[in-house]
Amino acid sequence: MEENWHALTSAECLSALESSEAGLSSTSVEERRKVHGLNQLSDGTKVSLLTVFLNQFRDFMIIVLLAATLISGLLGEFTDAVTIIAIIFLNGILGFIQEVRAEKSLSALKELTAPMAQVRRDGAVISVPAKELVPGDIVLLEDGDRVPADGRILKATVFDVEESALTGESVPASKDPSAKIDVESNLGDRVNMVYMGTMVTRGKAEMVVTATGMATEMGKIADLIQQSEDMETPLQQRLDQLGKMLVWISIGITVLVVIAGVLHGHEIYEMFLAGVSLAVAAIPEGLPAIVTIALALGVQRMIRRNAIVRKLPSVETLGCATVICSDKTGTLTQNRMTVQRVFADGGWFSVTGSGYEPTGDFLAGDHKVDPNRRPALKSLIEIAGTCNNAAMVEVDVDGRKDYAVQGDPTEGALLVMAKKAGFAEPDAVYRRIEELPFDSDRKLMSVLVQSGEDVFVFVKGAPDVLLDRSERVLLSGREEVLSTTTRKQILAANQEMASQALRNLAFGYRRFKSVESAKRAPDWESELVFVGLCGMIDPPRENAREAIQVAREAGIRTVMITGDHQLTATAIASELTILPKDGRVLTGAELNNIDDRELERLVDDVYVYARVTPEHKLRIVRALQAREHVVAMTGDGVNDAPAIKQADIGISMGQTGTDVAKEASSLVLADDNFATIVAAVEEGRGIYDNIKKFIRYLLASNVGEIVTMFLAMLLGFALPLAPIQILWVNLVTDGLPAIALGVDPPEDDIMKRRPRNVREGIFARGMGMKILSRGILIGLVTLAVFVWSLKTSDDLQRAQTMAYATLTMAQLILVFDCRSLEGGIMKRNIFGNIWLIFAVLSSVGLFLLTIYVPKLAVAFHTVPLGALDWLIVLVLAAIPTFALSLRRIGRNALRPKASAQRA
Repeated sequence: MEENWHALTSAECLSALESSEAGLSSTSVEERRKVHGLNQLSDGTKVSLLTVFLNQFRDFMIIVLLAATLISGLLGEFTDAVTIIAIIFLNGILGFIQEVRAEKSLSALKELTAPMAQVRRDGAVISVPAKELVPGDIVLLEDGDRVPADGRILKATVFDVEESALTGESVPASKDPSAKIDVESNLGDRVNMVYMGTMVTRGKAEMVVTATGMATEMGKIADLIQQSEDMETPLQQRLDQLGKMLVWISIGITVLVVIAGVLHGHEIYEMFLAGVSLAVAAIPEGLPAIVTIALALGVQRMIRRNAIVRKLPSVETLGCATVICSDKTGTLTQNRMTVQRVFADGGWFSVTGSGYEPTGDFLAGDHKVDPNRRPALKSLIEIAGTCNNAAMVEVDVDGRKDYAVQGDPTEGALLVMAKKAGFAEPDAVYRRIEELPFDSDRKLMSVLVQSGEDVFVFVKGAPDVLLDRSERVLLSGREEVLSTTTRKQILAANQEMASQALRNLAFGYRRFKSVESAKRAPDWESELVFVGLCGMIDPPRENAREAIQVAREAGIRTVMITGDHQLTATAIASELTILPKDGRVLTGAELNNIDDRELERLVDDVYVYARVTPEHKLRIVRALQAREHVVAMTGDGVNDAPAIKQADIGISMGQTGTDVAKEASSLVLADDNFATIVAAVEEGRGIYDNIKKFIRYLLASNVGEIVTMFLAMLLGFALPLAPIQILWVNLVTDGLPAIALGVDPPEDDIMKRRPRNVREGIFARGMGMKILSRGILIGLVTLAVFVWSLKTSDDLQRAQTMAYATLTMAQLILVFDCRSLEGGIMKRNIFGNIWLIFAVLSSVGLFLLTIYVPKLAVAFHTVPLGALDWLIVLVLAAIPTFALSLRRIGRNALRPKASAQRA
């Protein structure tokens, strides 16, 4: 069947669909439904909730944790086993909830389809469920209706449709059934078509259904959402690699320790327990819990900054974002048309203020003017406010007074401008008698009004059309003949505003002696007095430019992707400093002429994409990902949903965003503020840093335990630590201190760094060496204390207690060094994280209980330590942290001197 319906005449469409203006017969409808199916969106491949839940436990790290649970149970450590099971179950529940919520995007799409439709069948108009429509049906539409299927307009009267959710256009599209549209035209230019899910804002029309269900433009979006791949975050990938590595290390350590101990005369059972205890210590069973806690705490902080997280892992992904693909309308701009410039009385005026707040000034140059003292400006404002069907209303937004416009956004912008000038309600000055509505043929709207004895027709519309119908012009309060020079001046002013991507309207009037004479006039919209021009635009959001600059300093490029016109997109992108001088702009038509390989080659040089479709947005995101970018995609419309879901992190608008966009996204901006994205990036980077701090701390501590046990067995010493002591050290040091690292405030320079490479491993930037150096030193000092104590006292239990204390305290001191990934313990204020102080003190208290509570001391094979013992323990325990930190300070101090000598 034909697909380029917009390029055909209405008669050709009816013929191709084998239909007529009388509608289809009931028999024909049934036959077509068998071919095309119901007019509804499919759900894709359905997976049962049980399967979704069980899939949460197929992760390799989860399998490792289950093995750790079995080992802990064999050792009799049932508390540890229960803890691990609880962690596994908690992570499974969280993953299940996130996955179920994420897949609600198709359900939200379904809600955009109309429930009922007025259709002409068998020559009669009837109301039927919209899902029963078939291609060829004749559907009647009027103001307030949701379009139930894609269709070619057959006839229309002043017909406007709100399509911003589908096309990205910031104002309703005026439809024209007689328009001739090029085959290659984009969706937003097809003014003779309407599409499922859009909303009629004005007028009436009849259409013939051209596509239903998944064949509609909305259906194509649903299909794109189903095709979009769920991407693993960099952290998920790295943790999976880490888990696999650690499980093999733990198995190897278990075997080596057991063999070494048995060869030196230890009992096999004793060495098996010791080896297995070390294996449990080497497997970071607390890692998923700490990661979840760190992400959850970060989420709470982000909520306070107006960023609502729907998928926990996406928080971390923000930290390595290299590109933010932002929709224009409602994201970078306010989605509130605003008058910015006025040309009247032969001069320019600017209007301050933005949005629908009715406060602002009129400026001539830098000087404030009173519009009521400028006759032409006053007249223009009166016409703009009177020849207008919009209304302003006060609304409450979180306890704050705000304003909204009911009606056409363009008329709303004119009404707000009039309010800024102190214009009263229309009927208070001019009583409206009759209206000649706007239509796409005339491109004008007129109202007949009366004020006292004065009768006028106020006219607004397309500047070229209104100017052609004008004979005079209002200058200096007088009506003068419209000369050729003045006409050229007005056209030049119109062109200047158009070059700035302003949407222009012209205003004029005609005076009549009486209402009766006006009604007898054959054409109101002739012999006009030209008054002036208004230029309006959907202005950028406050703080958007600053946020883009902060993102740039953080190494993140902002790219605008919009369905709006190229000129408008370029103007906004230039104003916001998104588009550099050498940056490229691509249109949807140009994208159609290049393949994916060519797009991948160009994508790093393009900063603005204009007049694009949902398929284009998806291609752009995939091209960036092919270039190894980590992509954040923002948007608010249905048309943004597939790309939002495909992106590494999808971001939707909380106030203006559609349910479809929100359900497809990972992050929702409660305040619709682009600056909130930058705040979210900062939080994402801080959370990732905190997770790396924990991993560094955990693994360095575990290396210390491994070195202690392995060297002791290799050298033929007695066991320096009892199995239960290894498990307790693991529990005490990996618990509260690790959680406290998860709430560590970010370092001051976090938004001055480049985004980390998506391929960067957990141990990049010297982290592996830091882990090994600290861990080996902790192991060596622990073993040294054990050997010294054993030789001086010949008491194995005392020596094990000393080693146990040294290992615990060394790890608790190390946690402060881990607060800075680069600078160490000396860089940050030790009291900068009060929760860490409390956590360490709590861990020390738990450890002391196992030494000084008699019953626990028996269970843990410990003896009380004296003051000298503690002095030795604390001094040696501090060496791994402070020795290496002092070495770093010395090395950094020598660098400037070496640089100066080379100079």
